[in-house]
Amino acid sequence: MNDLSPAGDLLLDADKRHLIHPLHHPKDHAQAKIFVSGEGAMLRTADGGEYIDGLSALWNVNIGHGRKELADVAQAQMAKLAYASAYAGFSNEPAIRLAERIVSLSYSNMVAAYFTTGGAESNESAFKFARYYWKRMGKPNKVKIISRRYGYHGVTLAAMSATSLPGYQKMFGPLVPEFLQVAPPYPYRWLGNGDAGIEAADAVEEAILAQGADNVAAIIAEPVMGAGGVIVPPPTYFPRLREICNRHDVLLIADEVITGFGRTGRWFALGHWGVEPDLMSFAKGVTSGYLPLGGVLVSKRVHQAIEDAPMDEKFMHAATYSGHPVCCAVGLANIDIIDREGLVERAAVMGKRLLAGLETLRPLPNVGDIRGLGMLGAIELVEDKATRKPAAGLGGRVVAEAMKRGLIMRQRGASVRPPASGDSLCLAPPLMTPEATLDRIVQIVGESIEAATA
Repeated sequence: MNDLSPAGDLLLDADKRHLIHPLHHPKDHAQAKIFVSGEGAMLRTADGGEYIDGLSALWNVNIGHGRKELADVAQAQMAKLAYASAYAGFSNEPAIRLAERIVSLSYSNMVAAYFTTGGAESNESAFKFARYYWKRMGKPNKVKIISRRYGYHGVTLAAMSATSLPGYQKMFGPLVPEFLQVAPPYPYRWLGNGDAGIEAADAVEEAILAQGADNVAAIIAEPVMGAGGVIVPPPTYFPRLREICNRHDVLLIADEVITGFGRTGRWFALGHWGVEPDLMSFAKGVTSGYLPLGGVLVSKRVHQAIEDAPMDEKFMHAATYSGHPVCCAVGLANIDIIDREGLVERAAVMGKRLLAGLETLRPLPNVGDIRGLGMLGAIELVEDKATRKPAAGLGGRVVAEAMKRGLIMRQRGASVRPPASGDSLCLAPPLMTPEATLDRIVQIVGESIEAATA
């Protein structure tokens, strides 16, 4: 129960009457927590509660809460230039500097950035970049977008159509045409007989051949599938996928909205497998969530198509807040902190500590799979270890028990769609989370699983 002051009760009542929340249902909001402050890996609520932020809010507060430096940078930029259009013919220094900086940290084939306000908008833009590119190349029929089951790319209409988690689509159909899904590289639930990485990549090739390569614009893939359950691919997957895309002239879009800016122990995650995408969407960690910002990095081949276009084929995509000077200034300062404090390297080291801690929970009867990369981790819950029968509903009870013990985390619900899966407990603490706090996360998760299954 919330133990709010009378003023707090009035605030919560106003919230229920006037504010529609993401993923809204009144039952989910009946005992809402009102956050009032944050510091490091901790969040505090109006009722006096203190919680470990085990998901970096929404996978995005990479440097932790309460970094006054970013507030100071935002204030200084607002006082100097709060907003100006970045449409062609206009620009501003923070947008220029941030584009230059992100390109320098990314893949060697990347050359330019287009800025958005968040991940879904970034993926919408990436789809348009892909279709634009093929029209410029004289192949206007290459419009289809392939994604993977359990992938999450946002819930605007096109992004929702690429997202393959049915709960996000049920009440908002029909989906946008020309989007299709294939099997994900999901080792624990792979139904084939061979290497899940090779066979899942080959499933993409089968889809390309079935649709006709002259009709397929791109495949979009998260390096590590985040909201779908922190599914880490086998090391064979992305090299094989890159080769397939090259062979069939299909663009590879890396959705690094969650994995970017150090989350997996590298600045950007496809580097783990020595692969470069043609387009890369980003958001979340670029400002550590302090202000809304996202974007798309484009490779030299895509950029050249824009640069060489005649006036009647120019890139007619736009957004009012693209290149927002305050957001970009904060993004620059955030990247400076990540770099200066070695948080990318720290995520690699502390991620191993977190995963090793989670491994100690494997003997628990309902723990089926434990997986992770860097500061991303998950535990998949099952009813039976031998059969891997999915556990449905258990994850919600575990999350509730963890909340009682002072830990915020999230679950991916069980699915009956092939490959069927159990509830997965997802963790993504801030990259600066102290060792003792990481150990406490593991302890709480273990206690919560035991309490939920008692």
